Amino acid sequence: MAETIIELMRHGEPLGGGRYRGCGIDDPLSPLGWAQMRRAVGEHCQWDQVISSPLRRCRSFAIELAARFSLPLAIEPDLREIGMGAWEGRSYQEVRAQDAEHFAALQRDPAAVRPPEGEPLANFQQRVVGVYERQLRVYPGRRLLIICHAGVIRAILGHVLACPPEGWYRLQIGHATISQIRIDRFGVRSVAIQSSLPGP
Repeated sequence: MAETIIELMRHGEPLGGGRYRGCGIDDPLSPLGWAQMRRAVGEHCQWDQVISSPLRRCRSFAIELAARFSLPLAIEPDLREIGMGAWEGRSYQEVRAQDAEHFAALQRDPAAVRPPEGEPLANFQQRVVGVYERQLRVYPGRRLLIICHAGVIRAILGHVLACPPEGWYRLQIGHATISQIRIDRFGVRSVAIQSSLPGP
Protein backbone atom coordinates (compact mmCIF):
# COMPACT_ATOMS: atom_id res chain seq x y z
CA MET A 1 0.00 0.00 0.00
CA ALA A 2 1.30 3.45 -0.90
CA GLU A 3 1.95 5.83 1.98
CA THR A 4 -0.96 8.03 3.06
CA ILE A 5 -0.05 11.52 4.27
CA ILE A 6 -2.53 13.57 6.28
CA GLU A 7 -1.66 17.19 7.05
CA LEU A 8 -3.69 19.06 9.62
CA MET A 9 -3.80 22.84 9.23
CA ARG A 10 -5.30 25.11 11.85
CA HIS A 11 -7.16 28.15 10.59
CA GLY A 12 -5.56 31.58 10.88
CA GLU A 13 -6.54 34.33 13.32
CA PRO A 14 -10.30 35.08 13.20
CA LEU A 15 -12.00 38.41 13.61
CA GLY A 16 -13.30 39.14 17.09
CA GLY A 17 -10.20 38.90 19.23
CA GLY A 18 -9.53 36.46 22.05
CA ARG A 19 -12.73 34.73 23.07
CA TYR A 20 -14.24 31.28 23.45
CA ARG A 21 -14.90 30.24 19.90
CA GLY A 22 -16.25 26.74 19.41
CA CYS A 23 -18.72 25.37 16.88
CA GLY A 24 -21.35 27.94 17.86
CA ILE A 25 -19.34 30.96 16.69
CA ASP A 26 -18.70 31.38 12.97
CA ASP A 27 -16.34 34.34 12.82
CA PRO A 28 -14.53 34.88 9.50
CA LEU A 29 -10.78 35.18 9.20
CA SER A 30 -9.16 38.52 9.92
CA PRO A 31 -6.82 40.02 7.29
CA LEU A 32 -3.92 38.70 9.40
CA GLY A 33 -5.56 35.27 9.46
CA TRP A 34 -5.75 35.19 5.65
CA ALA A 35 -2.09 36.25 5.42
CA GLN A 36 -1.03 33.58 7.93
CA MET A 37 -2.71 30.79 5.97
CA ARG A 38 -1.48 31.95 2.57
CA ARG A 39 2.05 32.21 3.90
CA ALA A 40 1.90 28.75 5.48
CA VAL A 41 0.85 27.17 2.17
CA GLY A 42 3.23 29.13 -0.05
CA GLU A 43 3.32 28.89 -3.82
CA HIS A 44 3.43 25.14 -4.34
CA CYS A 45 0.64 22.59 -4.11
CA GLN A 46 1.51 19.18 -2.75
CA TRP A 47 -1.95 17.79 -1.95
CA ASP A 48 -4.39 15.54 -3.79
CA GLN A 49 -7.46 16.53 -1.78
CA VAL A 50 -8.57 19.35 0.53
CA ILE A 51 -11.00 18.60 3.38
CA SER A 52 -12.41 21.35 5.58
CA SER A 53 -14.48 22.14 8.63
CA PRO A 54 -17.73 23.85 7.65
CA LEU A 55 -16.95 26.94 9.77
CA ARG A 56 -15.98 30.06 7.81
CA ARG A 57 -12.57 30.50 9.44
CA CYS A 58 -11.61 27.21 7.73
CA ARG A 59 -14.00 26.86 4.80
CA SER A 60 -13.30 30.23 3.15
CA PHE A 61 -9.59 29.56 2.82
CA ALA A 62 -10.21 25.95 1.75
CA ILE A 63 -12.42 27.19 -1.10
CA GLU A 64 -9.76 29.67 -2.20
CA LEU A 65 -6.97 27.09 -2.03
CA ALA A 66 -8.92 24.39 -3.87
CA ALA A 67 -9.84 26.84 -6.65
CA ARG A 68 -6.30 28.17 -6.95
CA PHE A 69 -4.76 24.73 -7.46
CA SER A 70 -7.78 22.96 -9.05
CA LEU A 71 -8.07 20.53 -6.13
CA PRO A 72 -11.17 18.59 -5.11
CA LEU A 73 -12.72 19.93 -1.90
CA ALA A 74 -14.87 18.12 0.68
CA ILE A 75 -16.63 19.86 3.57
CA GLU A 76 -16.93 17.62 6.64
CA PRO A 77 -19.51 18.83 9.20
CA ASP A 78 -17.98 16.69 11.97
CA LEU A 79 -14.69 18.60 11.72
CA ARG A 80 -16.28 21.61 13.45
CA GLU A 81 -14.67 22.78 16.68
CA ILE A 82 -15.80 21.51 20.07
CA GLY A 83 -18.91 23.22 21.43
CA MET A 84 -18.16 25.69 24.22
CA GLY A 85 -21.72 25.93 25.51
CA ALA A 86 -22.61 29.00 27.57
CA TRP A 87 -19.14 30.47 27.03
CA GLU A 88 -19.44 30.70 23.24
CA GLY A 89 -18.53 34.20 22.08
CA ARG A 90 -17.53 35.47 25.51
CA SER A 91 -14.07 36.89 26.11
CA TYR A 92 -11.66 35.14 28.48
CA GLN A 93 -11.64 38.24 30.69
CA GLU A 94 -15.43 38.28 30.90
CA VAL A 95 -15.66 34.62 31.88
CA ARG A 96 -12.84 34.99 34.42
CA ALA A 97 -14.64 37.94 36.04
CA GLN A 98 -18.16 36.44 36.04
CA ASP A 99 -17.45 32.74 36.61
CA ALA A 100 -14.06 32.76 38.33
CA GLU A 101 -14.32 29.38 40.07
CA HIS A 102 -15.39 27.47 36.96
CA PHE A 103 -12.84 29.32 34.84
CA ALA A 104 -10.02 28.40 37.25
CA ALA A 105 -11.13 24.76 37.35
CA LEU A 106 -11.08 24.51 33.55
CA GLN A 107 -7.61 26.05 33.43
CA ARG A 108 -6.38 23.43 35.90
CA ASP A 109 -7.98 20.45 34.18
CA PRO A 110 -9.51 21.20 30.74
CA ALA A 111 -10.08 17.50 30.04
CA ALA A 112 -12.29 16.93 33.08
CA VAL A 113 -13.95 20.35 33.35
CA ARG A 114 -15.99 21.75 30.45
CA PRO A 115 -17.90 25.04 30.10
CA PRO A 116 -21.56 24.97 31.20
CA GLU A 117 -23.60 23.17 28.50
CA GLY A 118 -20.37 22.50 26.60
CA GLU A 119 -19.89 19.48 24.36
CA PRO A 120 -18.59 16.46 26.30
CA LEU A 121 -15.02 15.64 25.36
CA ALA A 122 -15.86 11.97 24.73
CA ASN A 123 -18.55 12.94 22.18
CA PHE A 124 -16.17 15.36 20.49
CA GLN A 125 -13.42 12.76 20.27
CA GLN A 126 -15.79 10.17 18.83
CA ARG A 127 -17.01 12.41 15.99
CA VAL A 128 -13.55 13.74 15.11
CA VAL A 129 -11.83 10.36 15.15
CA GLY A 130 -14.68 9.04 13.02
CA VAL A 131 -13.87 11.62 10.34
CA TYR A 132 -10.15 10.83 10.51
CA GLU A 133 -10.69 7.08 10.15
CA ARG A 134 -13.07 7.67 7.24
CA GLN A 135 -10.46 9.69 5.35
CA LEU A 136 -7.98 6.81 5.67
CA ARG A 137 -10.52 4.46 4.12
CA VAL A 138 -11.65 6.81 1.34
CA TYR A 139 -8.25 8.20 0.30
CA PRO A 140 -5.62 5.46 0.77
CA GLY A 141 -2.22 6.36 -0.63
CA ARG A 142 -3.14 10.04 -1.09
CA ARG A 143 -1.85 13.27 0.40
CA LEU A 144 -4.63 15.15 2.19
CA LEU A 145 -4.85 18.63 3.66
CA ILE A 146 -7.42 18.89 6.45
CA ILE A 147 -8.21 22.49 7.40
CA CYS A 148 -9.73 22.59 10.87
CA HIS A 149 -9.36 23.78 14.47
CA ALA A 150 -6.92 23.46 17.36
CA GLY A 151 -9.29 21.20 19.30
CA VAL A 152 -9.84 18.94 16.28
CA ILE A 153 -6.10 18.66 15.66
CA ARG A 154 -5.47 17.80 19.32
CA ALA A 155 -8.15 15.09 19.21
CA ILE A 156 -6.72 13.52 16.05
CA LEU A 157 -3.12 13.65 17.27
CA GLY A 158 -4.21 12.30 20.65
CA HIS A 159 -5.88 9.37 18.90
CA VAL A 160 -2.88 8.67 16.68
CA LEU A 161 -0.41 8.89 19.58
CA ALA A 162 -2.70 6.96 21.97
CA CYS A 163 -2.63 9.97 24.30
CA PRO A 164 -5.57 10.38 26.72
CA PRO A 165 -7.51 13.67 26.64
CA GLU A 166 -5.72 15.05 29.69
CA GLY A 167 -2.54 15.09 27.58
CA TRP A 168 -4.04 16.86 24.56
CA TYR A 169 -3.86 20.30 26.09
CA ARG A 170 -0.08 20.14 26.37
CA LEU A 171 -0.02 20.56 22.58
CA GLN A 172 0.15 24.21 21.59
CA ILE A 173 -1.37 24.46 18.10
CA GLY A 174 -0.69 27.92 16.65
CA HIS A 175 -2.73 29.69 13.99
CA ALA A 176 -2.03 28.40 10.44
CA THR A 177 0.37 25.69 11.61
CA ILE A 178 0.50 22.37 9.75
CA SER A 179 1.07 19.04 11.51
CA GLN A 180 1.68 15.85 9.57
CA ILE A 181 0.79 12.16 9.98
CA ARG A 182 2.34 9.55 7.67
CA ILE A 183 0.74 6.10 7.46
CA ASP A 184 2.09 3.06 5.61
CA ARG A 185 1.03 -0.59 5.50
CA PHE A 186 2.43 -1.13 9.00
CA GLY A 187 0.43 1.73 10.52
CA VAL A 188 1.51 5.21 11.61
CA ARG A 189 5.05 5.79 10.44
CA SER A 190 5.67 9.29 11.78
CA VAL A 191 3.96 12.28 13.36
CA ALA A 192 5.35 15.82 13.08
CA ILE A 193 3.66 18.47 15.20
CA GLN A 194 4.18 22.10 14.24
CA SER A 195 3.48 24.18 17.32
CA SER A 196 4.27 27.71 16.14
CA LEU A 197 3.82 29.76 12.99
CA PRO A 198 6.80 29.60 10.63
CA GLY A 199 8.84 32.76 10.22
CA PRO A 200 8.27 35.19 7.33
